[in-house]
Amino acid sequence: MTRTGRGDEGQATVELALVLPLVAVLLLVALQVGLVLRDHVLVGHAAREAVRAAAVAEDDRTGAATRAAERAGPLASDDLHLRVVEVEGGEAVRVELDYESSTDVPLVGTLLPDVRLSASATMRVETGPRRG
Repeated sequence: MTRTGRGDEGQATVELALVLPLVAVLLLVALQVGLVLRDHVLVGHAAREAVRAAAVAEDDRTGAATRAAERAGPLASDDLHLRVVEVEGGEAVRVELDYESSTDVPLVGTLLPDVRLSASATMRVETGPRRG
């Protein structure tokens, strides 16, 4: 066995100790980005569910849309803001949805601001047969 005499037996340990915190932070950033993307998809889904409920509601379109958006997925209802607008002379309804996606992953969440996500969907109002 030859010995170089440089004393590099602990080099890998030192390199790992220097790089490991950076790798951990990068993994946490990737996790936070993934959570925001998940919320983005859920907001779009909630807008579609809300506009569908508003389109078939006979009287309280805003209430129906709000209930549908809250049931659409695991979004915090306190951060969910919804607006129902009738368009095309009442022939269609549009739902505009805003959501504040909180960035609360440890270490990374405090460095990044909360992300505001929005989605809108429009659907033709469905009217049933008139009774009377």
